[in-house]
Amino acid sequence: MLRGSGIALLGGLVLVAAVTPAALADGGVSAGGCADQYFCVHVDIPAKPGGGGDPKPGDSGGSKGTDVAGIGSASCGIRLLEPQPPAGSALWEGHAPGDGAVYVNPCVNKGPGTGTTDTIGLAFWSQTPPAAAVDPAVLAQRAVDSMLLTGPKIASPRAEGKYTVGVPMWLWVTPSPTTWGPNQASASAGGITVTATAKVSSISWQMGDGSSVTCAGPGTAYTADRGMSASPDCGHRYRTTSAGQPGGKYQGTATTTWTVDWAGGGQSGQLTEVRGTPFTVSVGELQVVG
Repeated sequence: MLRGSGIALLGGLVLVAAVTPAALADGGVSAGGCADQYFCVHVDIPAKPGGGGDPKPGDSGGSKGTDVAGIGSASCGIRLLEPQPPAGSALWEGHAPGDGAVYVNPCVNKGPGTGTTDTIGLAFWSQTPPAAAVDPAVLAQRAVDSMLLTGPKIASPRAEGKYTVGVPMWLWVTPSPTTWGPNQASASAGGITVTATAKVSSISWQMGDGSSVTCAGPGTAYTADRGMSASPDCGHRYRTTSAGQPGGKYQGTATTTWTVDWAGGGQSGQLTEVRGTPFTVSVGELQVVG
């Protein structure tokens, strides 16, 4: 019987961590395949079609045992088992308390130094503190950093251009892997590889006149045959000149929002990155001669 335990649901997992030991009187292994019931993870794994065989300790409802390398969103940090098991416990693997220590790794089904393979989240003895586990989310960010993502490459408005009040302005950028995506990179450490894919999900134009324009795509390039028509997907009209602005120009910024999907190390997730590029626009009034 498990005493003083805490139970948490993690997706299809039931994580049971005992607060006080429920060791057998002789310090041996408790029934059910969880040594001293200090730390057990119960996993419901459907039986494979055509699979047979007797259930192993740690199996649920007679389902076929399986190796599990990662547990969804559970923390993968190897940590010291607290409290440490009593002398004579099987978790010491023949060692005495004080000779090394017993640790818990919730994300692998076999800790170093143990011959038991059927209990996921097994506690294990180690002479020295194990190397720190690698957080897949940290590797995902490292992969994103290696992409060298930058702000959008603005094609219009042009810094040297002269624009007119009331005339439709077409806004567009020139896509590339680093300015728009898609961009993909991987990062590895501690036997874990995480792959991230980034692409721009939207671009926001702060026009410098107090207005903003948000577009889902990079915009459409203007061609002379379009005349005075407005952009079909990303454009703006200035209502006043930029004469009173610093340097006689509006100071704007185009900001891209990147969506980054990543997976690896038994986990997956999504990150958001933001990049910006400043621009200036000279806007005057139409001069009528005659």
